[in-house]
Amino acid sequence: MRAVEYDRYGPPEVLELREVPPPRAGKGTVVVRVAAASVNPKDCFVRKGWFRRITGRRFPRRTCYDFSGWVEEAGPGASGFARGDRVFGMVNGWGGGTCAEYIAVPRDEVCPLPEHMDIVESAAVPLAALTALQALRDIGRIGPESRVCVNGASGGVGSFAVQIAAAMGARVTAVCSAGNAGLCRGLGALRTVDYASERIEDSDERFDVFFDVFGNKPFDLTRGLLAPGGAYVTTVPNPKNLLYRLLTALSRTRARIVIVKSRRRDLETLLDLARRGALRPVIDGIYPMEKIRDAHRHVETKHTRGKIVVTVVA
Repeated sequence: MRAVEYDRYGPPEVLELREVPPPRAGKGTVVVRVAAASVNPKDCFVRKGWFRRITGRRFPRRTCYDFSGWVEEAGPGASGFARGDRVFGMVNGWGGGTCAEYIAVPRDEVCPLPEHMDIVESAAVPLAALTALQALRDIGRIGPESRVCVNGASGGVGSFAVQIAAAMGARVTAVCSAGNAGLCRGLGALRTVDYASERIEDSDERFDVFFDVFGNKPFDLTRGLLAPGGAYVTTVPNPKNLLYRLLTALSRTRARIVIVKSRRRDLETLLDLARRGALRPVIDGIYPMEKIRDAHRHVETKHTRGKIVVTVVA
């Protein structure tokens, strides 16, 4: 089978499409014939070696964490799946590897995909939407009438965060470019802030949750925007954010980092939102697996409108 691998950390040019042995279904795992994967900022950060203290120096490594496709084989202890079932999901950890024609995935990281959902576009959902859901519901604890600000609202995680917050009844302010304001309003934002002409940190508004998806509005800059008992949530696990998390561990105003976990029950929650018309992926580009380097370059522009999908289809 074909899979994308790399033998050293570096730019997109390190990515190679290779012939490798196919996986086999072990205990509690499902082998999936991959229709599509998607590229997230995490893929680029890992490929560059930003997290090498976690990911180590063992190569080759593979890329991509999201997937959609069809069940090829279910191993012992992976009951409930049959060959040909449509599925999607996300692999946990730092190994990645879904940009491959076949993958072996623990059964709890695989979820049945309804027939009405496009199998290629569905690959754009898991990692970004799970991140948004877990940040807002589990860390931010939002509910009806919660005031939520999403910084980086038109990107992959941000576009899902706006929709999820709106579906939960929150009042959403989206920080984005003027060109993406219409998109964010269409996703459910009540107000948009053009970051080029207005500094959100200078606003008189107060939020129950400030979700810094983009990563350029740290806690020390935005803590004044938080209502009593409010939460600052970021996707960036850098030393500064880890320190703020520690310093506010016992504080009413919290600084937290969302570390996404693939859970079948959360994937089912996303599917329920999609069935109700409250959640849809925003796709900025679809690349064939042979163009994986271009897909990574697109994400690295930091101006992606929604998600980047990579078609595999063995």
